[in-house]
Amino acid sequence: MFKLSKNWKNIFGGFVVLTLVSGVFVLFGTLYILYSYGRDLPDYKQLANYEPPVVSRVYAGDGSLIKEYAREKRLFVPIFAIPPKVIQAFISAEDQNFYTHIGIDFKGLLRAVLVNIKNVITGRRLVGASTITQQVAKNFLLSSEVAFERKIKEAILSYRIEQTFNKNQILELYLNEIYLGQNSYGVAAAALNYFGKSLDDLELEEIAYLAAVPKGPNNYHPKRRYNAAVGRRNWVLGRMEIEGYITEGERDLAAINKLVTVNTGKARVFQANYFAEDVRRELKKTYGDTELYEGGLAVRTSLSPRLQSIAENELKNGLIVYDRRHGWRGPLKNIDLFAVPYTSWKKDFLKINIPLGINNWRHAVVLEVREDVAVIATKKALISSDTFEGLPFETISLKDVSWARKWLFGERRGPAVRSMAEVLTQGDVIAVERINDKKKNIEKSYGLRQIPKVNGSLVALDPHTGRVLAMVGGFDFRRSEYNRATQAKRQPGSAFKPFVYSVALDNGFTPSSLVLDAPFVIDQGFGNGKWKPRNSNSKFYGPSTLRLGIEKSRNLMTVRLAQNLKMEKVVEVAERFNITKGMPSLLSMSLGAGETTLMDLTAAYGMIVNGGKKIDPTLIDRIQDRNGKTIFKNDGRVCKTCNSESWGYQSEPEPELLDVRENVLDPVTAYQLVSMMEGVVQRGTGIRINALRRPLAGKTGTTDESFDTWFVGFSPDLVVGIFVGFDAPSSLGRGEEGSSVAVPIFRDFMANALRDDSPTPFRIPEGVRLVRVDPVTGLLATAGAKNTILEAFRQGSFPNENQQVLDGINSLVQKKSKVQTGTGGIY
Repeated sequence: MFKLSKNWKNIFGGFVVLTLVSGVFVLFGTLYILYSYGRDLPDYKQLANYEPPVVSRVYAGDGSLIKEYAREKRLFVPIFAIPPKVIQAFISAEDQNFYTHIGIDFKGLLRAVLVNIKNVITGRRLVGASTITQQVAKNFLLSSEVAFERKIKEAILSYRIEQTFNKNQILELYLNEIYLGQNSYGVAAAALNYFGKSLDDLELEEIAYLAAVPKGPNNYHPKRRYNAAVGRRNWVLGRMEIEGYITEGERDLAAINKLVTVNTGKARVFQANYFAEDVRRELKKTYGDTELYEGGLAVRTSLSPRLQSIAENELKNGLIVYDRRHGWRGPLKNIDLFAVPYTSWKKDFLKINIPLGINNWRHAVVLEVREDVAVIATKKALISSDTFEGLPFETISLKDVSWARKWLFGERRGPAVRSMAEVLTQGDVIAVERINDKKKNIEKSYGLRQIPKVNGSLVALDPHTGRVLAMVGGFDFRRSEYNRATQAKRQPGSAFKPFVYSVALDNGFTPSSLVLDAPFVIDQGFGNGKWKPRNSNSKFYGPSTLRLGIEKSRNLMTVRLAQNLKMEKVVEVAERFNITKGMPSLLSMSLGAGETTLMDLTAAYGMIVNGGKKIDPTLIDRIQDRNGKTIFKNDGRVCKTCNSESWGYQSEPEPELLDVRENVLDPVTAYQLVSMMEGVVQRGTGIRINALRRPLAGKTGTTDESFDTWFVGFSPDLVVGIFVGFDAPSSLGRGEEGSSVAVPIFRDFMANALRDDSPTPFRIPEGVRLVRVDPVTGLLATAGAKNTILEAFRQGSFPNENQQVLDGINSLVQKKSKVQTGTGGIY
């Protein structure tokens, strides 16, 4: 008995010693592991200064979103601004013991081990046990590799993070960093991308879906894996009920709702691609790529969505109308319908993705051509049918292709269309548009459409500030990102003439001063021949007033005027108005041979209508950083008396801001030009605009052989520029001018833009004297005379019968045709 007791004591003693030794080894092993893996870990304290890459957003003037720029689409939201239900949903789905564990959930870990043993036996997917804190450690400080070593580092970092940061800080890091699919980083970006809503506007079932996504965004895609997505969402709702965050009734009500998402938020973005791209270039130039794509800038622009929509529509319509005048250039491509089976050519056709530029235009293929009708099928029809025999056919009538006379070189057209075969061939891939019968309010058939080869641009800006309200740089951004409003330098032609006339008005001329409209020849020097400018119609009209020279766009008068004034003054005014730099002092420059952009020329016209104040065209009003601090403000005026809190809006007048704009033109001269260009609309080359019956003014421009056509015009508070031409300069065709191409676009734009505005007369500055005169002679109107106009004269000047006519190089011609030689000029 004694021996047995002794043996038991020895065994027990050995067990104790072994346990102590093992404990020491485990302790030292644990300490070694903690030391070994913990010494080279990233500095977790950097999380205190967490500034994640955040999306920069560009807004229109009314707050509409235009564009987002980001490498990772994330919107940072502080924890206090995240709705409690969102937090509760993620805790229920990802880490039920978040508020009680120390970074590692030992109970959850044990539960996961037991579940995984069962899953291995049954062949099911293994489950994880990472806490939210561990996910923060992995996402911010470690790689995503699946390795035992990483899990140890993750656990060490999680414990350290929990000792340094409170639970709300950890949640803030997690909810703003987590990837939730569809290029969404963080819950705020996901709410917008999936549902088009802010976090505050989410329904319970939408919140539950977002909390369901982290386990596998692709596995729970709301459309491709709809059933799995709904199942996982409902599981989250069940977890929220178990945790006590929602009631059983709330769970059941949310679970029966369908999962409805938007198409990646497209519906909430206003499209203004040319404008947005110019804003992007400006931001990149000023702040660099990192700040643009990661800095979370909030950029408020000057864009007016209403005017931008009108600009897009009217420019496209104008280009299409011009293009149809010059005939049919042929189909987009042709498919041989009989060389391969139906399923093969159908597949090839459905792959065609040529941008058409108009939302309601469609691709179609011609199946059969008859005498007076073409049978076609659209992509929608082909998708709906697996056999050729089952195709739902559509038609194009001969009447609807009557415009499609064959295009000929030089923008000419062939003979009238007499049969459908002259236009279309079987297998042609074309653009079509559904035609509506407005009388019966039904869709009847399709019309043939053509993407214009010609292109153009439109700019609308505030003449008082230079804020660009609308800008379209071409027919379709998807076809060409080249911005013809800001990047294309083209000759303005006669649209430059008002600036030549401004020099004359500043140097003693009046709108009634007479200049000879007659042949002009100048020797250009040895070997260069003689320069013989002419009017657009090759006619001569004798002595004519400056007003008529502008209204009828007389080239010969402008050249004589520029020669008399000296081209150095014209060059100076071109630079003063920022139209062009380094323009040579050649007489041809007075007719707009120098190059400029539509944006610069439109801004220059703005300086005329605003009374001669300098403006610079701007796209951006204000920029704020990710914290809401204003880092740029376009309006640099200071208002020392502006105090919204103390200002009595009923008893006190509005504070006045000092006008700090530089004077670039005498106000009287500016108004005289406005008045003369108003005559362009009322009686001159812009007379088509006069149908609007409101105060409008402007000037046409056409270059040699009609390569470039322009119209720049304005109301008292809106200036608009139009340019139309081929990207590879060539003639727009015989008879095409600014008056036929650009003017209709301006007219239609203004008709819609000013539809709800009362007509406002042009503002007349001090120092202007309005005198009634004969519009042909420029002389004072006699009593009872008809067809007179009010002419704007500078105080102290008025027309008289003895005024002389500016002629040629070295002479003046008296009104009675008695020649008087001299040095030139008006005396």
